[in-house]
Amino acid sequence: MRFHSLESRIVTLFLILILTVQLAGFVATRVGIDDNARALISEELAVGERVFDRLLEQNAQKLAQGAQLLAKDYGFMSAIGANDRETLVSALSNHGARIGATHTAMVGIDRKIGAMTAGLSSSLEQSILQLVDKADQFGSATGVGIVNNLPYQIVMVPVKAPVTIGWVAMTFPIDQRLAKDMQALSSLQVSILTRGKSGTWVSGASTLPRPAASNLASRLQDIPDGISFLPKLMVSNDEVSARIIRLARDADNTTIVVLQRAIDEAIAPYRRLQLTLLILTGLGILVTVAISAFTAKRITGPLRDLSETAKRLGAGNYDEAIQIQSQRDDEIGELSKAFEVMRKDIANREVEIRKLAYRDPLTELPNRAQFSIYLNEAIEQSKAQNRSCHVLMMDLDRFKNVNDVLGHLFGDALLRQVAERLKAQVQDNNGMVARLGGDEFAVLLSNCHGNEARAVAARILKSLEQPISLEDQTVDLGAGIGIAGFPDHGPDAETLLSHAEVAMYVAKKSGNDAVVYEAMFDKGSQQSLSLLSELRSAIDKNEFRLYVQPKLSLDSGKVIGLEALVRWVHPENGMTFPDDFIPFSEQTGFIRTLTRWVLEQSTILCHDLASRDVHLKISVNISARDLLDQDLPAKFSEILARHQVAPSSFCLEITESAIMDDPVRAQNTLEGLHALGLELSIDDFGTGYSSLAYLKRLPVDELKIDKSFVMNMEKDADDAKIVRSTIDLGHNLGLRVVAEGIESEAAWNLLMKMGCDQGQGYFMSKPMPSDQLLGWIEQWRPPQELRRMENI
Repeated sequence: MRFHSLESRIVTLFLILILTVQLAGFVATRVGIDDNARALISEELAVGERVFDRLLEQNAQKLAQGAQLLAKDYGFMSAIGANDRETLVSALSNHGARIGATHTAMVGIDRKIGAMTAGLSSSLEQSILQLVDKADQFGSATGVGIVNNLPYQIVMVPVKAPVTIGWVAMTFPIDQRLAKDMQALSSLQVSILTRGKSGTWVSGASTLPRPAASNLASRLQDIPDGISFLPKLMVSNDEVSARIIRLARDADNTTIVVLQRAIDEAIAPYRRLQLTLLILTGLGILVTVAISAFTAKRITGPLRDLSETAKRLGAGNYDEAIQIQSQRDDEIGELSKAFEVMRKDIANREVEIRKLAYRDPLTELPNRAQFSIYLNEAIEQSKAQNRSCHVLMMDLDRFKNVNDVLGHLFGDALLRQVAERLKAQVQDNNGMVARLGGDEFAVLLSNCHGNEARAVAARILKSLEQPISLEDQTVDLGAGIGIAGFPDHGPDAETLLSHAEVAMYVAKKSGNDAVVYEAMFDKGSQQSLSLLSELRSAIDKNEFRLYVQPKLSLDSGKVIGLEALVRWVHPENGMTFPDDFIPFSEQTGFIRTLTRWVLEQSTILCHDLASRDVHLKISVNISARDLLDQDLPAKFSEILARHQVAPSSFCLEITESAIMDDPVRAQNTLEGLHALGLELSIDDFGTGYSSLAYLKRLPVDELKIDKSFVMNMEKDADDAKIVRSTIDLGHNLGLRVVAEGIESEAAWNLLMKMGCDQGQGYFMSKPMPSDQLLGWIEQWRPPQELRRMENI
């Protein structure tokens, strides 16, 4: 048999196949043995814990019976009645010795120790007295206390004559004898350990050799107190599973019982089975080689007759029927029939695939149609098993802007990157990711509770916080995620998808978060979706207008700058002011697009003014969302360079609250902007809560006093004090101070006396369209000049 012949290839293929199968089976068996052994050990330890509890209970019952004999002794009751302490001590000592008690005590009706056979520690005495009420109520009581770092079982019974005249308490050590009894019952290793004030576990009674018991104590030093099961613990080079039973605890000491089972010991019986499997594998390989060689010879001849058929099928010709070799009643005949069945099936399936087109060609993810089918199957499975499933729907922020600026090819590559990130985040939950269209994705989580769905959504949002780098471009994406689950939020796939979409838009409105659907969302969802769509359309249709409000030097009255503002000329509602759409834009993330528009238009205005020899510093407001964009300095630098405008022509205004949303990222962005040569201003100063803590660390050039203090300072002395203090603070820090809300000449004069540098307000000018600025500057006359003209 030649090496490159078909026969040799078939033999080789069969050999590799059986080796792969046998190896996979061997590995699966080995893993299964290990997992099953560990599971059995866990169950065995759990049963061992119950056995130990039962052993303690049986021991306590036995000891309680012995204590009751003493409690019913007439002489003992007489000694209690006569308060004969010597007789009491003798009776306690003799009876305790007969039943093996280490401490015996009589508690009087006054609930104090009346007599005892040996000195009791304060902790043991407290443990005894705590059992009095239980013993009086139930006829006996048991507990565990600690004496000299050793656990003792406490038994207490009342003495009745016929009413209760006292209680008898006896203690019995939980020692090596009990450990060996437990080992005999369960085949588990048992160790009793105590930890005192030093915090170090000390081994007491144990069925382990002394070195191994000491090693176990050292291994438990770093185990947290709340842990009760240790699936893997190394004790003297042996891997064991252990269960920790909290036996007793007082103010100074803690005693535990550790039940252990060696994993190697549990797995040992299965090792022989693995050896048998290896032998069988070797025999199977030999048999396979012989059979495959014979089979190969039988196949190669007739296969030539079928090769032409394969070529036709490979060329896509599914219409011509295959001439079945009916004279053969063996595998070749069956193969011919299988080829015919395959031809028909492929032809039918191709027609069906063409109709359905289940997969998204860009990301290779299921599309909306296939996702709906999977979702319906998950819902039916959840109904049958009385479980739940969840849908996560996600829409990327700013993706349209990526397409517009960087092109659709870049956007397609970005979508593929997002798809890979989503698959990576849901693979541990057996989730299925689909692309529903555009930049909208969905995740199906079968057999998943609400908390798990929220955790997956949080992981997805966290993964999208990392910018995506493609073709030397870094893109910062965000997303809103809506969550809807069966059966809580809908009975079918269509309803779940609809509700998940509603929750998604609520999430985008609330600020790139994950939101679980609630019925009340439906009321405002249509309005919110419409507003977001209108805002996006407004950018494309150039419905926004740039307005400006002059900033003047209070000392000279000259126009030295302006603040850039935005107005929306709605096609139906007319002029729309910022309060009607800015908050919504900040919630949905649209504010970044709007800020970029204002920066672009302000730069164009600055260039036009400079060409007419009018040089003014333009102030632009920056939102909290903008400060979280680490690429903002690079984006603004590109705009300035494109319009040939110097960075020193701009001053960016930031509110105190915007800085405090994420101080670290905000400071990084501000430092990047300042490094370009841009000036920075703290807007609405005085309304925040942590400005002074960050003011000294931020690269700020200007303070703007909030208009709420300026407008009433003529009448309100407190406002006047705040304004004066803010001006002094700003000057002491070397900053320029600007006052907003100047509405009268009196306010102008008062601010000028206080030393305020600049101001803006309705007294000088309301916000105006940018194309009216030059006309206003020509007509403007400061109060100082008007007074001089009146005097003349």
